[in-house]
Amino acid sequence: MPPTLTSVRNRAIGLLTAAGITDPEVDADLLIGHVLGQSRGEVQAGSILDRPISQEDAAVIDTLLARRSTREPLQHITGRAPFRSLSLNVGPGVFVPRPETEQVAQFAIDALRSMPDPEPIGVDLGTGSGAIALALATEVPHSRIFAIENSPEAFPWTTRNFDEVAAGNATLAFGDLADAFALLDGTVAVVISNPPYIPADAIPRDPEVRLFDPAHALFGGADGLDVVRSVSTTGLRLLRAGGVLVIEHGELQGADIRALLSADGWRVPATHRDYTSRDRATTAVHP
Repeated sequence: MPPTLTSVRNRAIGLLTAAGITDPEVDADLLIGHVLGQSRGEVQAGSILDRPISQEDAAVIDTLLARRSTREPLQHITGRAPFRSLSLNVGPGVFVPRPETEQVAQFAIDALRSMPDPEPIGVDLGTGSGAIALALATEVPHSRIFAIENSPEAFPWTTRNFDEVAAGNATLAFGDLADAFALLDGTVAVVISNPPYIPADAIPRDPEVRLFDPAHALFGGADGLDVVRSVSTTGLRLLRAGGVLVIEHGELQGADIRALLSADGWRVPATHRDYTSRDRATTAVHP
């Protein structure tokens, strides 16, 4: 008897549940859909109708399930990660963009849209996959977006995404954020960064992060704030008066980052919660 979507999907959910996957049904549907070229809704409908699938497809699904059961990120297996309206290339060496960062990007998008500049300039420091920068460029098309990344392992992924999205108002550079875009000094409207912010001696809880995300994108020195300090300094150089800084960070770092920004001279630093009510981002205004 040929395998059916019902049996394959039920088996997938059971395996992923046993592996400790947080949302086993979601991951099962997405893995099956990746192999069959179907949406999650199509997979669910096919399961309800008990549609048959080929032995070959079932074998490929089993292979991918075995990988996911080791807690290899779903996005590494499919090679894609959704971010707002985008679908990005990701894999080993680049940080996989998270849903909570979509909300952080919204702060920068709103700030860019509120600026009176005909072509407000935004800068993404440590762009990784390019998720934030490309979201800004595509959702605020009258803006000019500049992004920089300093990881040789991540940069090929960044380049692929910039080439694929092909936003004419987005510019990518390789280099350190401390020296980023000196020609823009004093002209930028919004600076945003999702820097590495985990303290050096902290161990990430999730195996997907601990085992597969690049350490370069995770750890920010003894207190986790080394790169945040650099973002603050660079932001002061790049932004014009009244420009907005947006920094993503860990849920326990808001107070320390507000104090850091205040000491550097930023105005009205404020910390914002994500959809799970955890502190997720701090904004400030250039003096």
